[in-house]
Amino acid sequence: MSNKELLKRFALTAEQLDLAVAEALGGLATAQVDEMYEGSVKDFTPNAIIRGTLLRVVNEDVMVDIGYKAEGVVPLYEFEEGEEPEIGSEVEVLIEGLDENQSLYLLSMRKASRLRGWERLVQSHGEGDIIKGMATRKIKGGLLLDVEGVPVFLPASQIDIRRVPDVNVFIGRDLECKIIKIDRERMNVVVSRRKLLEERRNTLRDEVLKTLEEGQVRQGVVKNIADFGAFLDIGGVDGLLHITDMSWGRVNHPSEVVKLEEKLEVKVLRFDRERNRIALGLKQLEASPWEEIERKYPIGGRVTGEVVNIMPYGAFVKLEDGIEGLVHISEMSWTRRINHPSELVEIGQGVEVVVLDIDKDKQEISLGMKQTEVNPWTEVEDRYPVGTIIEGMVRNLTNYGAFIEIEEGIDGLLHVSDMSWTKKVNHPSEVLTKGENVRAVVLSVDTEKRRVALGMKQLEQDPWQDEIPRRYGPGDIVAGRVSKFTNFGVFVALEDGLEGLLHISELTDKKVESPDEVVEVGQMVDVRVLKVDTEERKIGLSMIGVPQHSHLTEMEEKEKLRIERGEPEVTAAAADEGATAEAGGADADADDGDGADDGAGQGAARAGADDASDADGESATDTEPVAAEAGSDKGEAGEAQGEEKQDG
Repeated sequence: MSNKELLKRFALTAEQLDLAVAEALGGLATAQVDEMYEGSVKDFTPNAIIRGTLLRVVNEDVMVDIGYKAEGVVPLYEFEEGEEPEIGSEVEVLIEGLDENQSLYLLSMRKASRLRGWERLVQSHGEGDIIKGMATRKIKGGLLLDVEGVPVFLPASQIDIRRVPDVNVFIGRDLECKIIKIDRERMNVVVSRRKLLEERRNTLRDEVLKTLEEGQVRQGVVKNIADFGAFLDIGGVDGLLHITDMSWGRVNHPSEVVKLEEKLEVKVLRFDRERNRIALGLKQLEASPWEEIERKYPIGGRVTGEVVNIMPYGAFVKLEDGIEGLVHISEMSWTRRINHPSELVEIGQGVEVVVLDIDKDKQEISLGMKQTEVNPWTEVEDRYPVGTIIEGMVRNLTNYGAFIEIEEGIDGLLHVSDMSWTKKVNHPSEVLTKGENVRAVVLSVDTEKRRVALGMKQLEQDPWQDEIPRRYGPGDIVAGRVSKFTNFGVFVALEDGLEGLLHISELTDKKVESPDEVVEVGQMVDVRVLKVDTEERKIGLSMIGVPQHSHLTEMEEKEKLRIERGEPEVTAAAADEGATAEAGGADADADDGDGADDGAGQGAARAGADDASDADGESATDTEPVAAEAGSDKGEAGEAQGEEKQDG
């Protein structure tokens, strides 16, 4: 049968057709039918959101029926980890594009969810509103917050009131923030937690500042840690907990005591209302260990402690928590020369000390280590009485003498004036070398100043007392070599270390202005001994063939006699003053006598006398400074010895 025949056979009238359609639609109105039709036509343009039904899983994709005989794929990784896609369930997806090779639409559930969330967010919130989201990950410049499925940007500078060293500490935390910018075109939202915190803190600050007083105990939260202390938020107001107010004991860094976001009870120490500066204290909540310090550590008492710090000037010893004392480098050893405390102690070492002094106001204790032992200097005088012959090593040489090690830690000073009876020693290196072992005799011991004076020449008999007077007498003719010139004559070396003075008036029977008109240095001459003065250690000489004083005037005789006696030259002005000059001379003599007792005692006076003897009649300008300098050097040597032993 042809199609036309079939159409004729089953043809319906218009009324019959309308009735059949109405029965099929179940009584739906025309408007409802139009709406259903429009809904059945899907929009498959890119970035459109449509609903679809999950069909099956194929490899790494999930097939989705999006209607109108069209299918698409959603990547399997968009489903939650470990979650199996529920086949037959409906989901919203976003069309990203079309794979023409396979005639499949590329779909995304995540983007569809994000777009729906963005729409809800911008519809329900505006700039200035407060939102809450979880920090999911760190990105360049800040953090990403998940707010109802929408990624929101939180700049690093807006995370907290203070700069955050590591933003990673906020990842995984729910953060309340304030919306500061919404970019609808780029679908970006920028938020600030800092602005929200500042607003809340300002409100709390006003309330806290009204009631805050010094001495109050408040609860605070550690917000920042620096090398010098920690900043705490005490109800919207920041206070500084300085490192010195954290503990009565030693704190090397605040992180040893407090941690970020830790809650602490602190005491308000000082409050500046004008500058809003608050000083807080943690250790002040406990009693100070210094309150009964004198009872616990009486002066002179022995205690044990631990070395906790070493400085060039000494070591700090911890007696208990909050109580540390200083052992100065000078209080570490009676005898040993210490350049640095680390030569004796090390950090962590237990030591026994004696309490020397306490300053409760400054919270300082002076301690001593050497006081736990017997002071060897209290026994030196008994073990080495004057006259004891010792043998020791030359430890050091100075301009004024040599330090001889008598025993470990005990040195004696051998002054240059005590090295030879006859030889004038300008520097100890002319006689001794460092490290050499020598014998010497103890001349004096000063226990209080820790000084021992030694002598080498005292090991032998003084040649001026017997040998020289026996070998050289007035009238003897001897040979010698001219050693040096002076303006009043020449010195003649008679033997090694022994010189005599040949006055210019004894060079020739003619009057000369300068000795070099008659002799020269190094020339051998024959001389006659005029006198030997054992007290002043001088030998006066005269050139052979010169008549004794035959050509001298009365004034020249007096001048020669003055020089031989070592008396000072009297100027015309001084002569006119008469008794005043004599009185001054008497005072000077008295002063010279006192000076001889200074420095190293009688040794200094003897050194001055020796130098004056060598001059044998030199003018006051040349002889007196020599004696004075010798005495001064001896005194300085004594001081230097004390300083070297005390070492600061």
